Amino acid sequence: MKLLLLVVGKTTDKHLDALIQEYVGRVKHYMPFEMEVIPELKNAKSLTFEQQKEREGELIVKSLRDGDYLVLLDEGGREFRSMEFAQYLDKRQATVQRRLVFVVGGPYGFSQQVYSLAKEKISLSKMTFSHQMVRLFIAEQIYRAMTILRGEPYHHE
Repeated sequence: MKLLLLVVGKTTDKHLDALIQEYVGRVKHYMPFEMEVIPELKNAKSLTFEQQKEREGELIVKSLRDGDYLVLLDEGGREFRSMEFAQYLDKRQATVQRRLVFVVGGPYGFSQQVYSLAKEKISLSKMTFSHQMVRLFIAEQIYRAMTILRGEPYHHE
């Protein structure tokens, strides 16, 4: 199984981007893992929130392949403790044939088309985080899950 983190828009803070890349690199020691950035929409200010979601959704769908298992990072999704998330990833590694794709959408969420393609939704917290910070948090949690599954001394419980 390959893991893809699909995100809308580039990370604008260079310090945050460096941390994200650090964890992306760490995860690659355990499994094939990539982060793909969908470019931000041009002239987004002239679009309604719904139009932005629809256009971003079209770009998300274009990035998907047959057999992808799509998981949205969404405030209405299932929450996990880190140990539970590790077990979740372990189960997905055994059942997903091609790519497990985590998607961080734009600031207004996902289009109905993207929701209809998703197999699951995951929430990192009941709190709201910037979409750029969510990238760091999910990359770190994937790394943490890998260390938990291998009994390495990163996670303390």
